[in-house]
Amino acid sequence: MTDGASPARPAVTVYWRTGCPYCGSLKRGLRRAGLATEEVDIWSTPGAADFVRAHAGGNETVPTVDVAGAVLVNPSARRVVAAAAAAGIAPDGAPTPWWRRVRT
Repeated sequence: MTDGASPARPAVTVYWRTGCPYCGSLKRGLRRAGLATEEVDIWSTPGAADFVRAHAGGNETVPTVDVAGAVLVNPSARRVVAAAAAAGIAPDGAPTPWWRRVRT
């Protein structure tokens, strides 16, 4: 790094669809944990449903999450946060207070 810029963090991408209660629950849990994500609606983003089907046995099972190349199908927020930590992706901001930590 010669220009002083920090390296790009690996992305956490949540593939979701409108009306999915599991997607909403996961996204809320990841926000509470302070984990930055990119959210991709599989019904409005070209190729997104194909990506999900390729990793979910041909089904459009959401949420499907790509954590730095490791794809998790219908994971808990705790599992995504653990995978992100293992990939070196830290939550944004201050540590999450004990009463706001993600529970399974």
